[in-house]
Amino acid sequence: MNPTLQLVQVVFQALGSLGIAGGLIYTAIQFRNYRRAQHFANFGKLVELQMHLREMRVNDPSLAQVYRHDVETARNDEEVRQYFFNLMQLSVFEVVWFGYQAEQVPESYFRSWDSRMRAIASEPSFRRMFNSQSMKIMHDEFHAYMRQMVDSTPERRVSEKGPQA
Repeated sequence: MNPTLQLVQVVFQALGSLGIAGGLIYTAIQFRNYRRAQHFANFGKLVELQMHLREMRVNDPSLAQVYRHDVETARNDEEVRQYFFNLMQLSVFEVVWFGYQAEQVPESYFRSWDSRMRAIASEPSFRRMFNSQSMKIMHDEFHAYMRQMVDSTPERRVSEKGPQA
């Protein structure tokens, strides 16, 4: 058999094998990305369900009494609403934070949220919610991130005259 023909056959077999290997690698990468996206979607759905429970207590503060430990420091319905409203805000940021960690949210978007959350973390009502001993379901790493944020952000003080118009 002609050596040139054999060389051409070997080259084509090698290219075919490389193509198949490349396709398998590409498929594995796509599968990994799909799993990461699905993991993020599942996390988002769980937080969404948690948000609905909190929203119910914002709309009807009497429901907060079902789990009295959640609101044992709240003195009235307005404080119950503030507590759960702040928890809802925290939940949205947790999804953004988790998405950023999972490389599903761009850094610029995360940074804008982080900046806004630092302003929110300065609010007295947010700090009361965050520092309360009530049960809050958060990812442990997110809780540590937020603890550092709250600790490093000065509390906003309302002037003696109250908010300015």
